[in-house]
Amino acid sequence: MLLINFGHPLTDALRRQIVALTAQEIEQEIALKVQFDPQAGFAGQVRALADGVGLTSADWQTRRLLVNPPTLHVIAATLLAELHGRMGYFPPVLRLRPIPAALPPEFEVAEIINLQAVRDSAREQR
Repeated sequence: MLLINFGHPLTDALRRQIVALTAQEIEQEIALKVQFDPQAGFAGQVRALADGVGLTSADWQTRRLLVNPPTLHVIAATLLAELHGRMGYFPPVLRLRPIPAALPPEFEVAEIINLQAVRDSAREQR
């Protein structure tokens, strides 16, 4: 799978947890720095961020992707809308959580959320 990391850098331990949870090897990881100008519109900055991944239209629609979203909620929400438009579905996303009492702070994979399944389930409530 292709791991697209818009969040903090991932450790080897986190990558091993991802492989264990998905039963898929990480074939490639693309890490992007997310630095936005708070005075400018976020939609255009998100589009530029997604463009920076460097995937073709066919790649967005056919490759197995896992996304580690940015930590700022407004950027993450806008990015997921952009990715849905490019992919035709919501990508699965990584959720990290702090390990209690770890010094220095460390994180572990809490879960991989299948956003498309969440969306599909929510449609039943219409």
